[in-house]
Amino acid sequence: MEIQLDTRARSRCNLGMDATPNFEPAEFDLLNVPAGYLDDPYPYLATLRTQAPVHRNPDGTYVLTRYADIAQVYRDPAVWSSDKKADFAPKFGPGAPLYEHHTTSVVFTDPPDHTRIRKLFQFAFTRRALAAFEERIAALVDGYLDQLADQGGMELVEGFSFKLPIEVVCDMLGVPGQDRMLIRDWALAILTALEPKLTPAQLDAGNRAVVEFKDYLRGLIRHRRAHPNEAQPTEVLTVMADAEADGERLSELELLHACIFMLNAGHETSTNMISHGVHEMLRHPDQIARLRADPGLIEPMVEEVLRYQAPIQINNRRSVAEARLGDVTLKAGSSVHMIVAAANRDPAQFAQPDRFDITRRPNRHFSFGLGIHICAGNALARLEAAIAFQKLFDRFPRLSLEAPAKIAPRLRFREVSALHVRTA
Repeated sequence: MEIQLDTRARSRCNLGMDATPNFEPAEFDLLNVPAGYLDDPYPYLATLRTQAPVHRNPDGTYVLTRYADIAQVYRDPAVWSSDKKADFAPKFGPGAPLYEHHTTSVVFTDPPDHTRIRKLFQFAFTRRALAAFEERIAALVDGYLDQLADQGGMELVEGFSFKLPIEVVCDMLGVPGQDRMLIRDWALAILTALEPKLTPAQLDAGNRAVVEFKDYLRGLIRHRRAHPNEAQPTEVLTVMADAEADGERLSELELLHACIFMLNAGHETSTNMISHGVHEMLRHPDQIARLRADPGLIEPMVEEVLRYQAPIQINNRRSVAEARLGDVTLKAGSSVHMIVAAANRDPAQFAQPDRFDITRRPNRHFSFGLGIHICAGNALARLEAAIAFQKLFDRFPRLSLEAPAKIAPRLRFREVSALHVRTA
């Protein structure tokens, strides 16, 4: 993604976690972020949260950085709508494939459609359904770690943290193994379109990906219906196609976009969560020692990774009525950028928020959202991460970084694009 950088900040050195950025909060523009923001957004967000927690962006939208304000928005869907048609129409064009996908996707719909669509695929994430995947996840992790042992080192994103969740979600939907790299490319193009700013090339790639993804899924559904005996017991594609809730079924369009959403969301967050988790643990060897001494810390460790490096950094809502956040009154129709990454480090909610601490409890972060739109796949993502981290750090006590993680230039998603590790 092409992001404009504040030329006044180009000569500054990279900021550490404790550094204070030299910028005026009133001049902050989410579409034109300072040079150091992408590498380390947290000092900028801390300044905004302290001095301008409800910041009016130059384009008329609002940037929210305070935990309490973001919690208020999440908890009041009657006032704060997830429907993005008004924002996506000028961004994508009302007839564009990207517009069709993102306005049909469950994450950008309100009740009653949201309730109906979510109910029809929620069965895939029940405790019973997830239990059927636990053995498969463990076997996949063991296989990747065997490769790491044989090689003595690995680029971990490509070899581990991407492979695991994409294999699992593709298993869920019955996507053949040879097609799984197609899914990754389509997902990246479609999700990149949610970034605050796009190039024409990115817009074209996203629209093309939606069209190709839909055509692929139509063919997959036809094949599954013609060959039902080929489906595995854990596959959900044909079940979703035939499922009913309160006498209603998904339309073909809703089914296709629900599948695209599951395939995209099912690996993007988990991939980045695993990559960040390995990176942060290797940067904090004292935390690895804690986990080895007490394996029961694996669950709070996963939560701390999610809090400390939120895989999805920004969520959005639009007010359908006048609303007040702190000391600021927002008119009906106001769009807000809820900076999850800032809320997750709000000292009003988290003691020593810039400290990475796998024993942290409670840890009520927003990395999976809150309220009716809480991530449907959060239990699966947590399960994948827990198994991945536990097995990795148990098996390789001398695992280390060859270099710091490379962070992709994305605002909405905190993506690790490369992470090289060695076993000794």
